[in-house]
Amino acid sequence: MEHNQQHNKRNQPENMTTTTATATQKRKRKEVAVFGNYRNYYGYRIGQNLEEDPRLKAMKKEWFEGKDCLDIGCNSGVITIAIAQKFNCRSILGVDIDDARIQDAYWTLRKAVRSTGAVPARVAKSTESKNVTGIENHEAESPKKPAGIDCTESHHVQEANLSDIVSFRKGNFVQNWHPGENTSYDTIICLSVSKWVQLNWGDEGLITLFSKVWRLLSPGGIFILEPQPWSSYYSNRLVSETTRINYQEIKIHPEDFQDILLDKIGFRMVEDITSSASGRKPGFNRPIFAFWK
Repeated sequence: MEHNQQHNKRNQPENMTTTTATATQKRKRKEVAVFGNYRNYYGYRIGQNLEEDPRLKAMKKEWFEGKDCLDIGCNSGVITIAIAQKFNCRSILGVDIDDARIQDAYWTLRKAVRSTGAVPARVAKSTESKNVTGIENHEAESPKKPAGIDCTESHHVQEANLSDIVSFRKGNFVQNWHPGENTSYDTIICLSVSKWVQLNWGDEGLITLFSKVWRLLSPGGIFILEPQPWSSYYSNRLVSETTRINYQEIKIHPEDFQDILLDKIGFRMVEDITSSASGRKPGFNRPIFAFWK
């Protein structure tokens, strides 16, 4: 009996240490995602039983086909690449604040290229040319139609040149990211990003986001926005001291975004495209809007 008691006592510190270490690791994982930059964010939301992101059903091919596009807050690039594959856009650039997510995005792109059976020449080239942060050279910022590619051709041709169409870049879109000179986009998407902009940079950051999107859009361009509900802000208000303070000072709520974009930013029309994403699953049941410049 005495031997067993001593054995249990010896085991207690080890078990407690393991539990503490696990709890610390969980806290660290939460702290890393202060910008909403969760690893495999789309995988977390999609789960294992969905073949594609349900939000793609809300998007029309004519908004992307043959167009130059920008994905703000692209995370691991899953939806960026899916848009290129499904809608045959001319180019699409994904921007994310997190180095690690951009590295993940390039890995996702290489995997997608391999799955098509195409020779990933451009992917290999871009991997060599980008620095340790995953940033490609300046060429990736300026959307240009790859030589010899007719983006209205078959889906197979589009897939074969996927690595010429999709690129990624690390950058803080709100504070200091700028595309190449005279660069504009036909379609810009911003999915589940606005909450993190407000929590980290307040209402001023949100207005900067909207204004910058407006400036980067070509005349007649489309801005696709998926705002998170106000209730979700509360859940994430304590991820950092900055978010705690900003949460208390936010005056512009998601239900006000339409008025801001139409009356103050200058978009001329909005369409609620939420219902087009029929049969959406939990985690995707948020409103989606398309704004026309």
